[in-house]
Amino acid sequence: MSPFGLVFTLFGLVLGLALAAVLNGFSRALKLKRGVRPVRIGWLTPLLGLVVMLDLTSFWLLAFDAREQISANYVTLLSVLAMVGVYYLAATLIFPDTPEDWPDFDEWYDKQNRLVIGGLLTANVASWVGGVVLDTLHPRPEVVEPVGNGLVVLVYLVSGFGVLGLLIALLLVKGRRANAAMLAGVCGLLVVSGVMEPWV
Repeated sequence: MSPFGLVFTLFGLVLGLALAAVLNGFSRALKLKRGVRPVRIGWLTPLLGLVVMLDLTSFWLLAFDAREQISANYVTLLSVLAMVGVYYLAATLIFPDTPEDWPDFDEWYDKQNRLVIGGLLTANVASWVGGVVLDTLHPRPEVVEPVGNGLVVLVYLVSGFGVLGLLIALLLVKGRRANAAMLAGVCGLLVVSGVMEPWV
């Protein structure tokens, strides 16, 4: 097994559980929506779940891109466990464990959103720092010609920093409409950066 294969086993397991937690939350919410005591799901909690799933997917791709730089040692495994552990904890807080006790999911969002957003922000900053550390310790082979042009790189960087900026703003803003708009913006920027990433 390659060093990346060993690290990716732990990485994939915990990230897979995080994705399953979000999807399970969506499933339970949809069942309750059509149940005997219907709940009001609203837009905030589903948008937050979508943000987490998109962010997890982009994080998974970043890890795969760094596969030749990752070595298998205890420090690497602990670092990976810390980052993906934060993602898992954030994912488990999106939907209530007993959704039938929350007739309005927007109230649950109001109580949990800062923990989830703070976790995403922490994981994103940690992955950027981890990328810089990997590039310093194990530089990638030089590419003769850049794959993308300057505009692609600019859009990629703007979308990445835009995600971080909106996550910080989500920690500060309290209005539900503003939260919904910013969550939708984060979703859009994550899709843009994910699509642009192969050409950077």
